[in-house]
Formats: sequence, structure tokens, C-alpha cells
Amino acid sequence: MGVLVGQKAPVFKASAVIKGHEIVENFSLEQFIGKKYVVFFFYPADFTFVCPTELLAFQDKLEEFEKRNTQVVACSVDSEFSHWKWLQTEQKDGGIKGVTYPIVSDLSKTISENFDVLAGHYDYDDNNGDAVFVGVPQAFRGLFLIDKSGVVRHQVVNDMPLGRNVDEVIRMVDALQYFEEHGEVCPANWKKGEKAMKATQDGVSDYLSHR
Repeated sequence: MGVLVGQKAPVFKASAVIKGHEIVENFSLEQFIGKKYVVFFFYPADFTFVCPTELLAFQDKLEEFEKRNTQVVACSVDSEFSHWKWLQTEQKDGGIKGVTYPIVSDLSKTISENFDVLAGHYDYDDNNGDAVFVGVPQAFRGLFLIDKSGVVRHQVVNDMPLGRNVDEVIRMVDALQYFEEHGEVCPANWKKGEKAMKATQDGVSDYLSHR
């Protein structure tokens, strides 16, 4: 599994569903460079079990991300038409109606490959030379926090049965923005409003408070 932290996020253009109902082509994260932070997360598939709980949980906290000038974007290997149908399906029927942030289609699986979260790989059948996929042709639950310059600053990858904690994602956004504003590092379990640390030249860190 590749580590993208400290590197520019892979570039892509793909179809996506935005605003919960509108299909667009050539959607790209590059539109947010210089303007917004981005939380870009992958999930295995539409119309499954854990996945809707995650997408709805991000929607429930969308206002918190917006307060932090952060754009949430989801992605799976399903088509834009599958995304659209899922977005029109009532939550009581297993749908995610009400989700408004963009959902990208990675039908070719190249985005998942480039972010190194695809749960498998392509190989060749020695008997006939055909390309075959080895593993599960879906993405792990990868999540990438991308700063306004397009650099990945945090990533986490869960196996498919393990849902993520949205509050932890918000905490990481807070930590990144606090560091950028104050130049101070955030210790374990740090939360917004708590003491941070100032790294000194002799290697000793002092606790500081900006409450």
C-alpha cells in the first residue's frame, strides 16, 4: 500500500454526480486547489451495507466541513448512473437520498489504482493473453485529506468491513489548519481548543494554549 502523504494528490478527470442529482463529466479535484481543503474518500460499492452509513454520516457532518472550508468528495468503482440511482433511493430502502456532496465514478478503476486503494490488481492469463483481475475489483475504505495546494497531508485506509469515524476526520482537518495558522504541532488525542506544542530548536516541546 503506497503512502501519498507529502505528495501531490493524483490528478484525474471523471464523471460524477453532484448536488445529489446532477451528472457531470470531467469532474476533477483540481478545481479546489488554492480555494478549499478536500476530504476525498473511497468506499467499496453502491447499494451495500456499511457504505451508506458512511456516506450519510459525512452528510450529517457536512456543515462542520463547510465551516472549515473543506470539500467532501466520495468515490467508488460504480458508474455515475449507479450513483445517481442510489442518490434517488430513500434511506429506508437502503439508499442515500439527501447526500449532496460529489460522488465520483471510477468505473475504469484507475483512480483507485492511482491512490493505491484498489483491493486487487490486473494480470494476464498466460493461456490466452487476456487481462484478468486478481482480487476484489473494488476500493478499500481509503481517505485522503488534501490541503489547498493539492498535497496529501493525511491518509487512512480501512479494510472493507471497517467503517470510519467522521469525527476523527474533522479532528484531522482541525489539526492541519491549526498547524498552518500557528506553526505548532498537535499531540496525541488533540482537539480544537486544547493545548498544542511548540517544537523548539533543542528538541524539547513546550505546551501552549490558544483557547
